[in-house]
Amino acid sequence: MKEKILIVDDEKEIADLVTLYLENEGFEVYKYYDSREALEKILAQEMDLAVLDIMMPEISGLELCRKIREKYAYPIIMLTAKGTQIDKINGLALGADDYMTKPFLPLELVARVKAQLRRYKRYNPARQEPEEVFVHRGLVLNLRTHECFLNEKALSLTPTEFSILSILCRKKGEVVSSEELFHEIWKDEYYSKSNNTITVHIRHLREKMKDSFENPKYIKTVWGCGYKIEN
Repeated sequence: MKEKILIVDDEKEIADLVTLYLENEGFEVYKYYDSREALEKILAQEMDLAVLDIMMPEISGLELCRKIREKYAYPIIMLTAKGTQIDKINGLALGADDYMTKPFLPLELVARVKAQLRRYKRYNPARQEPEEVFVHRGLVLNLRTHECFLNEKALSLTPTEFSILSILCRKKGEVVSSEELFHEIWKDEYYSKSNNTITVHIRHLREKMKDSFENPKYIKTVWGCGYKIEN
């Protein structure tokens, strides 16, 4: 799974260049020139690391840093103008992990991003790569080998069925909507409420697992909300 990096800088050339270097290293980059739009993303989705320019119109990088720290603990690297020592101090006081002074070498920023992510994962084991094997009431799902067993018998699942089951297992105890399943599997922004694609795949999964719709042991329908695998 690619690590997600948030870049917020109203200097388009810098943001574009940093994005290019990070994407070349295999990161998934979310780039914003507008700090207001970035704030919406910050509130909606957790990242693995953020790179924030301090001097921005509307909402400063320091304010974005504060908003992130209200909700998340992932690393933050601040970008500062030359000679603004007080901004560096304020950024660190608000919870930033590192800072770089403009102009900087993109390769140095990439190195610092990697170093911060290594340090964060080392001291936050819960944030390390997700489990490769899920076990639940006789159901065994191996994400690495793409195998599924139920009561020690192999189940022949399509890639989509396997993806749905892996998402539900990963979020065990949570309700996952059809729309969320649709977007996570197909990475497609288009979704119609009349689209019954997920419903059909869920039905096939239940048939293969011999799971009762009325009294499910594995996949439970939460009416009007979605599906869940209970703890």
